[in-house]
This record gives sequence, structure tokens and C-alpha cells, in this order.
Amino acid sequence: MRTRASVLHVDLDAFFAAVEQRDKPSLRGRPVVVGGVGGRGVVATCSYEARAYGVRSAMSTVEARARCPHAAYLSPRFDAYRAASSVVMAVLREVSGLVEQVSIDEAYLDLDVPPEGEPGPPAGGTDPSAAAAWLKAQIHERTELTASVGVGSSKLVAKIASDLEKPDGLVVVAPGTEADVLAPMSIRALPGIGPATQARLESMGIRTVGDLARSDELTLVPLLGRSAGTGLLALANARDDRPVVAERDAKSVSHEQTFATDVTDKRLLRDHLLVMVGKVVRRLVAEKLTARTVVLKTRTHDFATHTRSTTLPHPTDDERLVRRCALTLLDGLDAADGVRLLGVGVAGLSTFAQADLLADIDDADDVTPAVPDAPDADRADDTDPLHDALFGPVPDRQWRPGQDVVHPAYGAGWVWGSGRTVVTVRFEGPATGPGPVRSFALDDPDLRPAEPPPWPR
Repeated sequence: MRTRASVLHVDLDAFFAAVEQRDKPSLRGRPVVVGGVGGRGVVATCSYEARAYGVRSAMSTVEARARCPHAAYLSPRFDAYRAASSVVMAVLREVSGLVEQVSIDEAYLDLDVPPEGEPGPPAGGTDPSAAAAWLKAQIHERTELTASVGVGSSKLVAKIASDLEKPDGLVVVAPGTEADVLAPMSIRALPGIGPATQARLESMGIRTVGDLARSDELTLVPLLGRSAGTGLLALANARDDRPVVAERDAKSVSHEQTFATDVTDKRLLRDHLLVMVGKVVRRLVAEKLTARTVVLKTRTHDFATHTRSTTLPHPTDDERLVRRCALTLLDGLDAADGVRLLGVGVAGLSTFAQADLLADIDDADDVTPAVPDAPDADRADDTDPLHDALFGPVPDRQWRPGQDVVHPAYGAGWVWGSGRTVVTVRFEGPATGPGPVRSFALDDPDLRPAEPPPWPR
């Protein structure tokens, strides 16, 4: 265990929604929800203004709209998010030579490893509080985004500390005080404790991390199993010696989601699966890889983990084909007793791809107005991705709420809403004030998709 608080966890606040508010001046200070925008969509993330109404990640879009009908509902713009993330990760590498990026919006760094090349002030070996404050200031200056930073003697403590004062927080847990900081927290603060484990522990009178730390293996191992019992006991006592590790070459690419409550609705599982497939394939494409094997992972209510897979005749990076395979695997899943974790991955990676003739079967996501009561924007009919994959696509509707566009007369803007015949656009950008709204025919030749606004400006 370290004797110095030299591990930092950096977590960008409401990242997707914050990028949307930054790039769309009319949405600043307003509730923003990013994710599937149709009736069967799922919330990927939302702004703090939306969270005040009870909207949360992984919530169905239907429930989110019921809680916050006046929010802006946007489809993700992953190119914009990747661009912002790359700027942030570059800032982190000015402070440390060992950065572990765990997702697009969070990373650990080790201040005991000096940065490569010329360090940014303060250098990695200086006071951790000063380093964290410098990082926060630089991230905001270069991206106009805020980050919450936790500093501790381990990854566990740094991760928990970064959540304590969100958004835009900075918490340093001094060495020797870790157990005292963790003790009053709910046991759900520890990684690996979901609703089912929480219920088992609470049945034994264990409700806080302190209660868990005062327990012993004789109590926990019969209740949770040896691996989980001993591991959680160590974490409750702030014993975590996991190192910060640099990114390794991937043998597979995957994404998984642990649900707050066990899910029995196959349609909801399918919605989550479609979101995860998109994330996995985008990583494949970004890393210029292809895959032959599609894997579905589930963990049921009794903590049993199951995997099913299918192998293609040729490697692919076609999202439609991966989606079709994943949906077929999900179709054979019995979810009647509840699924607590769902994941999808691809393996058999290579740099070669052969086109799949059947992948021409396309589909389309639900297309609805980004902002309620958008002028001249008809609400489109819902579409079913599984229906499209099996029976063919619905007519093409290319405009998605939040999408970047450009017009020769009005300049750059974004799709406010889209329907059967009309697309409505607000013309504004990061460097402008709130802009005007104009409507066009869906097939207007002057309106074209565009790249995200350049950043930094």
C-alpha cells in the first residue's frame, strides 16, 4: 500500500451532455438528455439540470420524458466526444507518465511516475492537491468542460473521492484516514456491491462500509463466496494495491452494464444491448480492427455468469452484422428470473475485413424532435431495429436530433427536430449566442451533414 496520496481519478462531469451544452449555446443551463431518442431508447447520460428531475443514466427514454418533458433529447455525437476526450487525456499526460484511461470520460494517473518529455506545471512529483487543481484548470481552459478529481493512496479511494463533491469537485483523502472516510458510507459505495449483494449483507446487519470492515471472513465467505467475501473485506478496510496500468493491446473489445435492479423485460435488455453494440463497434473502427466472434455475457440474479457466442465466416466491423448476431444470441436468453449484468463483446480481432453481402439490411433508430414543440417538426413513427434487420429497412430518415449540419446561407448548426417531411435546424455554435431556427424539406440539397465544431476554438 502507498504511503502517499499519489493516485488521481479524473471524471468528466456529465460528459456527453456537457459537450452538447458547450457546443449548443441555446441548451446551456437547460436539461439535456443524450441517448436513444425514440420510444424504446435508453438514456446514456444527462445534464445536472435533468438529474434534478430524477432522470438517470440507463433509464428508459419513455420514463425520462415523463419526468422531464421539457428537456432536449439528443442522439450521441461520438466524434465530438472523442475529440474532447483526447484533449483531456493529453492534459493528464502532461502531469504523469502513467495514465490509465478506463473510459472515454475517466482515467487514473500515477503521480509517482514523471511525465514523458517536458512536464506541465506542476510536475508529477509536486503536491498532489496542486497537481489536481492544475489539471482541473487546464481541462476547463482547453475544453470548457469541468472534471471532478479524487486523490488518494489507491485507485479505490481516488475513485470514491472523485464522486464526493460532484460536479467540479476536488477531494484529497490523506494517507491514514482512508478507513475513517469510507466507514460511514453505504456499502453500495464499494465496487462489486449491487442490489442483490446489498440485500444479503443488510440481512446480516451490514449496512455501511464500517460495518463491513468490522466483519470477518467467517461471516462473509459463506454468504458471498470466498473470492467476493475476502475481496470486499479488503476493500472495506481500504486495502487496494491495484497499480495504475497503461493501456494494453486488446485481445477483445467489450462493454457491459450492471443494472440497479434485476431486469426481466427482454425489450429493455435489447435496448441496452443495441447501445453497447454501437460502443463496441465504434471502438473497433477507431482502432482499425475487425472481429469474427460476437459474445453475449449475462449475470443472473443468483450471480451465475453465462456467455454465449457465435463466430462469423469472415471478420467484420459492420455494426449491422454485429447487432444482428448479438440480437440472435439475446433471443435465446431466458430472463424470467432477472438479469443483473448484460455485456456484449467481440473477439478474434484482426486488421482485415471482408464485406458481408447480407449486411445491406439496414435499420434506423427512432427519430423525434430534440426539443419539445419544435416548430414544423413532425414526430416520426417509431421503428424496431429487430424488425428492420429481419424484414428490411424503413424509408431513410437521415437527420438525428443534435446532429451537426451546415447550410450555405445560414452556416453551421444542429438538427433541432426531424419528421416525415421536414427537418428543423438551429443555427449556432460554441462561439455564438443562441441562434435562429429554420425548417427545410428532408431532401433539401443545400442542407448537409457536417463534422462537429472544431475545438479548441
